[in-house]
Amino acid sequence: MAWKVSVDVDTCIGDAICASLCPDVFEMGDDGKAHPVVETTDLDCAQEAAEACPVGAITLEEA
Repeated sequence: MAWKVSVDVDTCIGDAICASLCPDVFEMGDDGKAHPVVETTDLDCAQEAAEACPVGAITLEEA
């Protein structure tokens, strides 16, 4: 099953923990904010990144 990953860029503080934990799913943009790269089937990695986000800017939903 694929998962849609979203980052609320208004909430994101650019901590980059998500990109460090799950580089296949997140990248840091030129704006200093995290952006999802692709939908993912690696729910464990995406959930770990979402839980690690200090401001709760990451959401996951079934694609």
